[in-house]
Amino acid sequence: MSPRPLTIVALGGNALLRRGEEASAANQHAAARAAARVLGPVSERTRLVVTHGNGPQVGLLALKEDAYPGGVPYPLDVLDAESGGQIGYVIELELDNVIDHQDTVTVITRVLVDRDDPAFGEPTKFIGPVYDEAQAQALAAERGWAVKPDGESWRRVVPSPEPREIVQLGAIADLVEAGFLVVCAGGGGVPVVATPQGHEGVEAVIDKDLASSLLAVGLNADLLVLATDVDAVYLDWGTDRQRAVGAASPAELRGHEFPGGSMGPKVDAVCRFVEATGKRAAIGSLDDLGAIVAGEVGTQVTPR
Repeated sequence: MSPRPLTIVALGGNALLRRGEEASAANQHAAARAAARVLGPVSERTRLVVTHGNGPQVGLLALKEDAYPGGVPYPLDVLDAESGGQIGYVIELELDNVIDHQDTVTVITRVLVDRDDPAFGEPTKFIGPVYDEAQAQALAAERGWAVKPDGESWRRVVPSPEPREIVQLGAIADLVEAGFLVVCAGGGGVPVVATPQGHEGVEAVIDKDLASSLLAVGLNADLLVLATDVDAVYLDWGTDRQRAVGAASPAELRGHEFPGGSMGPKVDAVCRFVEATGKRAAIGSLDDLGAIVAGEVGTQVTPR
């Protein structure tokens, strides 16, 4: 009897914490509980590996570092690991509360990047809360941040280097094979570089969609789903001409421009997976996950 298909579901930071919502423990649990109610039924017809973003949470942890003046702040790789443990625990707890047929396990995942990646000189990854422009510019001047507009608001941006290798890929594959639902690559994973002495953490936050795509290719997954807070990829977003893309090939999607800090990496991630495997990927709302997996809604990306 062949195993059930394997689906990688990447939960966007905005799917786990709504834009503008307070990043409180109660809100995080409520969001994870809602996600688990959607993921539970899907887990009965496909094996699941769940990844997740950490933008709001890792930014909050970085802000809390300011509460201890005089000390050396924890670097972003450590805060990535902290947020991966925090969010992974909450997702794991809520999944185990709704799923009876298997156990969930969280893996704090290292992801190899290149030390000379140009992204270290061009921060693009949004983290932390939203500000108005005046607040953002004042904080940038005070704390040495890079800030950029995120929709109508402004946020801090940090380097987001290209993920090259999922260090614990073999362990994750073994856990999947053993029947576990795995939560991993949280926040895109913990960024590390290779040194003569081994791995060393670096100051960055990896894009979780690109890391999820790399993971999905490595696990030979059957489907990659990027679950976010919009129901599909839109062309001409924010204009009176905006329209949803129901189905497309990678070549068709790559023929359009998408915002670099939000939908752009998602489109790139699904295109990479489909191009590398010839299998299907999709982008859509977490609330529609069952129908997305069935190929009924969202933006469905196939080689065609």
